[in-house]
Amino acid sequence: MRRLAVLVMLLWAPAALAAGPALLRDAEIPWTESDATFGGFSGLAVTDLGRNFVAVSDKGTWASGRMARENGRLTGITMTGHGPLHEISGVPLDGQNVDAEGLDLDAEGRAFVSFEAFHRIRRYDRLDGPAAPVPPHRDFAGLQNNSALEALTIDADGTLYVIPERSGALDRPFPVYRFRNGRWDKELRLRRDGEFLVVDADFGPDGNLFVLERSFRWLGGFATRIRRFSLGPQGLGDEITLLETRIGEMDNMEGMSVWRDEAGRTRVTLISDDNFFALQRTMFAEFILSEG
Repeated sequence: MRRLAVLVMLLWAPAALAAGPALLRDAEIPWTESDATFGGFSGLAVTDLGRNFVAVSDKGTWASGRMARENGRLTGITMTGHGPLHEISGVPLDGQNVDAEGLDLDAEGRAFVSFEAFHRIRRYDRLDGPAAPVPPHRDFAGLQNNSALEALTIDADGTLYVIPERSGALDRPFPVYRFRNGRWDKELRLRRDGEFLVVDADFGPDGNLFVLERSFRWLGGFATRIRRFSLGPQGLGDEITLLETRIGEMDNMEGMSVWRDEAGRTRVTLISDDNFFALQRTMFAEFILSEG
């Protein structure tokens, strides 16, 4: 009997020691609209304690919506606004200028959007209004086409961070560009782990940096991973993987917002980019952070 008890303890111990922070799936629902320009969403910001959101698309559009909930759980999406993003001149984006990827809102409610193809960052005091320029880092012009400024987030102090999708090699960290006090620096590095590529990032209510990553296989589909990092004087540390899905388990999740709900729980909301492809869908997936 004693030997059996010892065996049970040995089998249980690794699982117990491995327990820790993780994201628990709470909801996953599709979002459909009849508008021909609907889809391709790559950036997301959830607002008003989970009641509303805004998103941007790689076709150069924005959308706003209302989130229906029951006891905090996401149950439905209703679009409340939709239209084109604009140039600094006020004309709608077109041509190679449309590929909006990253989105975050600052403390004043202004939207900051990162773009690919013409690699740049723009500020929108209103998403349906003209853009305002944000000075570029000198590296931006040389970033890889279609793999550039995917992730954008703003910390509690108003500092802007952007991360490109690719680092340039499997063993090379991702550069993290930081804009504060009117100047850029590139002091931070994000450890690359395997074939996963960065698609979004957001600072959580606790000040930690959440990074959304994606990998893809032609036979199987997409895998999603979310890592969390602390940010201190020595850079990014305390790395932990909160979520990693199997290939094909979820759609092409590209946008992420991390926020605190009315019950004080940290929620992570994802939106998928359907690539305007009939076999993909626009999906919302939502998780609750458990500290284990």
